[in-house]
Amino acid sequence: MTASEWDVVLASASAARAGLLANAGLTARSIVSSVDEGPITAAWDPADAAGLVQTLADLKADDVVAQLGAVARPTIVLAADSMFRFDGELLGKPGDAQTATRRLAALSGRTGHLLTGHTVVVRQPDGRDSRAHEVAATEIWFAEFDDAELAAYVATGEPLDVAGGFTLDGIAAPLIQGISGDPSNVIGLSLPLIRRLLADLGVFWPDLWAQS
Repeated sequence: MTASEWDVVLASASAARAGLLANAGLTARSIVSSVDEGPITAAWDPADAAGLVQTLADLKADDVVAQLGAVARPTIVLAADSMFRFDGELLGKPGDAQTATRRLAALSGRTGHLLTGHTVVVRQPDGRDSRAHEVAATEIWFAEFDDAELAAYVATGEPLDVAGGFTLDGIAAPLIQGISGDPSNVIGLSLPLIRRLLADLGVFWPDLWAQS
């Protein structure tokens, strides 16, 4: 099959995730799920971070598959959810400057883990579905930064709507000393993991390249 024969759907409105796919040669359209993450996250045991992000990714995939209904051509649904685990807490999007400042101040010179649950569904026109899922984890070391740098970063607005309150591919990049694991996972999707999950479902990654 060629790229034109596949419909690739990203179950997210994230520009960073869409950009990762585009840079890797995939053209994807976005359908946002209606899953309310708040109550699920609030009731979840923080010790099971991997279970939470995978459950949320599964629910998002299910929701978007239901929105799609029957498909006219082979369709891939990619769903993901990320959380940052630090000092036994699960940190999602800060949402406001005060929360972002408090969290980031604690991260200066410290280490945490970015976990992303991935769910891949391959839906066929005859109604057959196959799926695979897995969690990717990347360890992140933060440089030491002072209050003035922190205030300036929070004022940019970048950290308010990203898991953990930082990005690897944006303004926060100089604040990250190093990582162990897949860099694309920190940005929003583990591309090596998605490639492997699709291979398990019989999809040849180069067939999805828009230029093929």
